[in-house]
Amino acid sequence: MKRFLLATLLFSTAATVLLQAAADPPRVSRTTLIGTEENLDNRFRQLYSDNPYALPGPTRGVYLEGFGVVFTAEVNLVNGPAIHMFHPNATPEEIAAHHAAKLKRVSGFRTALQAALVNVAATLESVPDEEQIVLVGMLAKYPWEDLTGMPRQILVQGPKKKLVDAKKSGKTDFSDIIKVVEN
Repeated sequence: MKRFLLATLLFSTAATVLLQAAADPPRVSRTTLIGTEENLDNRFRQLYSDNPYALPGPTRGVYLEGFGVVFTAEVNLVNGPAIHMFHPNATPEEIAAHHAAKLKRVSGFRTALQAALVNVAATLESVPDEEQIVLVGMLAKYPWEDLTGMPRQILVQGPKKKLVDAKKSGKTDFSDIIKVVEN
């Protein structure tokens, strides 16, 4: 009988703990993340007016309790040459021109990611101040593309509170706050 009572007590305690954990809403809601994803998509689509295919897919965000938020986006900086039945392969000249144009845009994309990071930090009120905001821009590539000297992704990261405080103060140089990793 004692075992039965002990088992019942343990079961009810465990069930109560699980139900309480399930009832707690997430600190950063999926709705909040979706709104930020859409804002980032619009920002990235408007980077280059000559490139209607700047976003091969939508931005995705996730909140990691105790760390912060991470958003990833695949971005196509430069449209490639039209490949079709009568022009099945890019020419060496087209490959070189594409490479030069893409290298020229990497710096601007890095700057755009940093500006987006600061704006995202200011809008995500439910993320605790001590947590991180991270944006990862993965550069889309074509199978024929020359990737010499080209990063495959650019990551920008910073602590939410420092980003928000710097924006409020009117600061324009965030190099001492934002960590940039290219690889």
